[in-house]
Order: sequence, then structure tokens, then C-alpha cells
Amino acid sequence: MSVVLHEVLDGGVHVAKVNRPNALNALDRAVLDALDAVVAAVRADSGARALVIGGEGGKAFVAGADISAMAAMSPIEAEAFSAAGQGVFDRISALPVPVIAAVGGFALGGGCELALACDLVVAGPKATFGQPEVKLGVIPGFGGTQRLVRRVGVGRALDLCLTGRMVKVDEASAIGLVERVVDGDALEAAVGLAREIAAMGPVAVRLCKRAIYEGKDADLGAALLGERSLFALCFSTADQKEGMAAFLERRAARFTGA
Repeated sequence: MSVVLHEVLDGGVHVAKVNRPNALNALDRAVLDALDAVVAAVRADSGARALVIGGEGGKAFVAGADISAMAAMSPIEAEAFSAAGQGVFDRISALPVPVIAAVGGFALGGGCELALACDLVVAGPKATFGQPEVKLGVIPGFGGTQRLVRRVGVGRALDLCLTGRMVKVDEASAIGLVERVVDGDALEAAVGLAREIAAMGPVAVRLCKRAIYEGKDADLGAALLGERSLFALCFSTADQKEGMAAFLERRAARFTGA
């Protein structure tokens, strides 16, 4: 049985689902390696337009790292496990195409960190988020202390990490942990969002993601200069010519990603 199910839908939308429902999709080294293989496949696919990450079973997106695998770790083994998780999540974040987390249930510990590594989070009505590591005598190790503060601010990150409390979807949305809340199936909604993005100019989508991430921590002047350069780069593409021609001709654009 594959611990991560991977399929490619029409339009270049990749979907990966962590497939350990009996363990609430907990992350172990096998799952991390399988997610890494998906990331490599998306990066190698010139037709890729988006990646959606979800969890099988309905109850959990990912309920955390596998505690049974961590309980007896030495400090050296724990450091290696943390490095492995951070490495995979860094490579997810670095994908040039948008990555969307589809959270329908528990996203706790490593699951919350996986969602944080994605560009957008779509959450269903039963989604629950949290960094409960302090209850186990440890801290987040897959990027939670760093990505959470960048997502929701220092005070809220401290609140969640120091208490280990869980937040339901409404609060998660209010503090900026979730971009979209849906009444129905989170995976279906996330795939719909991915298809919506995939219909846009592929080069422009990639460059827009790049401009936002490269500029978010930079001096505003340097960030604007970077935006200007990437804006100009768009005008070297066939997609720009097609997109503007389609607008002027009042028809749907036929983007090729070139």
C-alpha cells in the first residue's frame, strides 16, 4: 500500500493524499520520502500547474508526526528526523507552482506544519489546527515555530505553541492560518481552486508566486524593483501575447505556458 496516493488530473493539477488513515495519516520517514517523490515529480513535469495535498480517510489531514516512531529517538536521531521533515517541507514551499493544502479534519503538529508549508490552505467545517508538541515535552520540529510566526504573527504563534491548544476552522480563518473556508469537502474545493489557478497564464502564476515570496521580507524598494523585472519578463512570453490578444478579441485565452 502506498503511503501517499498521487494522481495527475487534466489541466496539470497534481493531487497527493497521505494514505495512513488508520494512523490518522501520521508522518513517518516513509511518508516524508513519498511526499518528496511527489515534489520531484511535480518539479519534473513541465505541464504541472498546481499541487493539492490532502489526507485519506476524512478524519485527519495529518494528525502529526508518528509519536510511536519518535518516542525512543536519541537527540541525534531526532535532529535527523527534524532535518528530513524540514527539507521536504522546504522543497514543497519552493515549488514554482502553487501548492494548496486541503484540510478536512485534524492538522496537528506535523500536519499543521505541512499545511503551513503550502501556499494556500482550504479548510472544511471540521478542520482543526494546532501545535501540541509542548504536551509531549518537545517543540515543533518541522518548521512550526518559524512558519507559524510568519503566517499569524508572534503573539498568536506563541499562544498556539506555548499552550498546545487546538483551534477550530473559524478561529484559524480569523487569525490568517486559513485562506478559504468551505462548507463541503475540502479536497474537492481545493482541486476546484487549483483548476481555477491552472486556467490562468502559467508563466504569470509562477512569476507572481516568485515575486511575492522574494519580496515579502525585502526592503520595499528592492522588492518593487524585483516586481518590475518580473513584470517585464512576462512580456517576453507567448502567454502574454495570447492573453492580451484574447482580451482584446473578447475570447477565452489559450495559454501554453510558453
